[in-house]
Amino acid sequence: MGTLRQVEELLPALTRAEKAQLLRIVVQDLTDAFPGIESNPGVCGGEPCIVRTRIPVWVLEQARRLGATEEQLLHSYPTLRAEDLANAWAYVRSHVAEINEQIRENEAA
Repeated sequence: MGTLRQVEELLPALTRAEKAQLLRIVVQDLTDAFPGIESNPGVCGGEPCIVRTRIPVWVLEQARRLGATEEQLLHSYPTLRAEDLANAWAYVRSHVAEINEQIRENEAA
């Protein structure tokens, strides 16, 4: 039986408070997801990358901090789309400490 089916079968047995708590858990899980950004252990050491590419988000953010414009980034990385950059910037806003650490680690290497 699929996991979703199991949840559907358990749902009627939950109290309203438990359902509300479950909803909060699901919403929290969804807010941690960023469309267009993925982290896979076998790709770039598990660092968050733009989907369809091996371009880490921290690379784009570091280039932006060094003065690269979106136009320059799109020209330098022909596989990127403007939407990819918007997704990357949203990820950076929500994960500043993580991105800063990745930049520091890669500058030291």
